[in-house]
Amino acid sequence: MRKRWLAIAVLWLAGVPEMQAQELLTGLPNNVVVQRQSMKEENTAKLKSSQFSPMLTLPFFDDFSTSRVFPDAHRWVEKAVFVNNSFCYMPPNQWVATFDALDSTGNIYTKALSVPFKADRLTSQPIRLDSIFSPVPAKLTPADSLYLSFYYQPQGLGDAPEPGDSLVLAFRMLTGDTVFSHIDSVWISVNNFLNSPQDTIHPLDTLWARPPCDTSFYVVNYSTLVWGDSILFPCDSVFTPATVWETVWKMAGMTLKSFQEKYGKDFVQVMVPLRNPACFYKGFQFRFFNYASISNNINPSWQSNVDEWNLDYVYLNSGRSAADTTYRAIGFSGTNPVFLKHYTEMPYRQYRSDPTNSLTPDFHVYIDNLDRVGHNIHYYYKVNQINGSFAYGYDGGKCVLPPFYKVGFQNCNTSCGAAQACPPVNSLFSLDYDRDTTSYLIRHYISDSSVSPPLIDSMVYRQGFYNEYAYDDGVPEMGYTLEPAGAELAYRFKINVADTLRALRIYFNKIKDNPSPFFDLVVWRDNNGKPGEEIYRQKNLKVHWENGIYPFTTYRLDTALLVSGTFYVGYQQQEQSLNVGFDTNHDVSDDIFYFAGDAWYKTNFKGALLIRPVIGRDMILSVGNHRSYAETLTVYPNPAQNRLRFTGIDLKPGLSAEAAVYNLFGQLVTRQVLHQNFLNIRFLSNGMYLLRIQCGNRIYHAKFIVKH
Repeated sequence: MRKRWLAIAVLWLAGVPEMQAQELLTGLPNNVVVQRQSMKEENTAKLKSSQFSPMLTLPFFDDFSTSRVFPDAHRWVEKAVFVNNSFCYMPPNQWVATFDALDSTGNIYTKALSVPFKADRLTSQPIRLDSIFSPVPAKLTPADSLYLSFYYQPQGLGDAPEPGDSLVLAFRMLTGDTVFSHIDSVWISVNNFLNSPQDTIHPLDTLWARPPCDTSFYVVNYSTLVWGDSILFPCDSVFTPATVWETVWKMAGMTLKSFQEKYGKDFVQVMVPLRNPACFYKGFQFRFFNYASISNNINPSWQSNVDEWNLDYVYLNSGRSAADTTYRAIGFSGTNPVFLKHYTEMPYRQYRSDPTNSLTPDFHVYIDNLDRVGHNIHYYYKVNQINGSFAYGYDGGKCVLPPFYKVGFQNCNTSCGAAQACPPVNSLFSLDYDRDTTSYLIRHYISDSSVSPPLIDSMVYRQGFYNEYAYDDGVPEMGYTLEPAGAELAYRFKINVADTLRALRIYFNKIKDNPSPFFDLVVWRDNNGKPGEEIYRQKNLKVHWENGIYPFTTYRLDTALLVSGTFYVGYQQQEQSLNVGFDTNHDVSDDIFYFAGDAWYKTNFKGALLIRPVIGRDMILSVGNHRSYAETLTVYPNPAQNRLRFTGIDLKPGLSAEAAVYNLFGQLVTRQVLHQNFLNIRFLSNGMYLLRIQCGNRIYHAKFIVKH
């Protein structure tokens, strides 16, 4: 963030035409997804402690694909890092853990400074490194060749950590000393202190311990005790092995571009051996944490989230080597592909007026093979209309994909690879003229069923056609602002047929410690590819922040406006700068303009603003984003035998959900109505399955294995 500001200032001073407005890209002042999930967990019952293993055993693995927002509490102690698929760039598989300058409540750390400070940390649950239990119990030693591996990436699509910032890995090791832990107490019968059943112990009597307890301990009694009573007595001092956290790996901050130039990769895998005998004990833990540094107080609006690191594929096991860098897995990477040519969402009437030109002819799917051998991967996708009968699919066939470390992602250079990596949009969406809106569930699958157990991955999301245009996916990785106050912003849209502009939906980031600013909502005509004549202005609108996950606020026009062809929507700031959400996963920088002095200029930043014009007869808006972080589903045990339990769905009394289970070929195996948080799977054959649960307007997905 700080580097971006300096770069713009240098260009301005170096001879760019004099400007009265300057662009600035900031991190987000907070994370509403984390805030909402944090409040949700505080207001709902936690998982029973019996559901968690008291101590983990090897192997330890997490690719974060089964978690949302917070890490899996079965594996990790804290919930400070953000599990997401937005801030990363081309990870090994979808979903990573992001370290930043925000705490577990989604706010900037209160201890945050302009010099590096300890920010997020991610600590494993205690692990049994004294023994292994499969295939037979045995003691663990350094000779068993233990390695901890992980992938990491600085910045991603967020803010780059400074050279003084860092990502650190530490091990909790034995020191060889012991420290006092607690007094071990036991219940002892009062009969041991009485001569006969008729005796009584009175208040303030002193009772001294007897063997086998430590005889130096005593208890002062404060109640009347008789024959048959018991009293809690200190028996012994308990000492435990002393431990200390020792840094075993550290990486200084840098930009993603510098990282890619240095290593030739988007993510780098690190292999850390465990050779110190001090690691091999019952209760070993490892911890990742980052040092971050926010801006100083010169401009408080710059004090936002910064210095992101992305972490993926954390794996600890014995019997490994430094060359053990592959995994028996295939997967999708990147964000969900969009079938529309220019937008992520558009009004259904506008789509129907020119469906062919509204769709992209093909799209890119990122598929990787993390194994050391090639896999004959089968790819296909299915499109099903929600609350409708329309459906179609595409089968990309089977294609041998070599290991990722040899060829990278599946590519379009061959006919076989092109059918999977660059598949066509195989059909138009339905043209239902009796509907104002509609939406579709799009499901992508890859599998290799020739191996046992089979390999599989899926990618599922919703494509909506509501009464709004959107370039963004609803998730802001950054914040976009103009300085000084009074600057103007314009966003270009093009519609297929004349229609009515009724409102603007905008997601504004909250600015730290600042009251709600005011702005004018403005609409312009086109003038040879830039904003031209102003055709509408609504003055003195106040920025409003809704509750929810990245919630847009709808600003209605006081007079509906007829628009056609190309037009621009936006705002003029008043006394304070605005901070609007900025999606760095979708680049429409050619459509973003700001007014500087006497002319309009295109933005210097690649991304999309979270601003959506509402078009049409009615105000029918999106029911959800393409990616929903609220829809968390954790299944356990996995593998399962008779019952598959799940968390993340609040099945209140009287509320039911429908579960559908699909096999590797997308065929429906069973459908069940759920009234409790478990699924009956006793009749399923061994293998891997896809679970889809619909509860109200929410859809949840998970993968699970049946092993009888």
